[in-house]
Amino acid sequence: MKKIENVQEFVEKLDAIKKVNPKDLSSDQDLTIGIMNLISIEEHLMFSGAKTGKTEFYDLINEVREMRKNAMLKIIPAYEGEVWCISKHLLAASMRVFEVGTKALASGDKKTAYELFNQSYELYCMFWGLNMGILTGDKKNLEEKPTKKSAKDKAVAVSAPTVSEDVKSQSGISKLKNWVRNAVNCCIE
Repeated sequence: MKKIENVQEFVEKLDAIKKVNPKDLSSDQDLTIGIMNLISIEEHLMFSGAKTGKTEFYDLINEVREMRKNAMLKIIPAYEGEVWCISKHLLAASMRVFEVGTKALASGDKKTAYELFNQSYELYCMFWGLNMGILTGDKKNLEEKPTKKSAKDKAVAVSAPTVSEDVKSQSGISKLKNWVRNAVNCCIE
């Protein structure tokens, strides 16, 4: 596809993307990390209650769970089937695999750590693929690169979504990772 030449075309492309995926993914990314930590807090409260015998830990689980549910509603307001539970478990698994990776890294086992970090990111990408409708039917979004500002100069020259040959040949999870890498950017303000 052709490069976008002016601000009007840029705005039109952004509006078109918002109509397909109307989420503020940078804020949602921050929120997903918060959700991961809330899930971990729920787990730690349960284990702390069991280890210490203090039921006060158990009593806090409902409060944290409500916070987590409210945060998830901001990202997953409507769903079908068991998307809600799958989403929660994808985020929880991503966080746990990441934590095991950090322990492997701290112990000097970089190879294992890097593999675990990659698995953690794949789980995280699956979460986004599920909740952006990519895994459940609208797979064309995987082959389109989201628009983003050109680093070459500060003008508003933006590449339009295109299907490159390397993207066409990628596996499903690779396409998903590439899409998330470009679409979910916490540094965009």
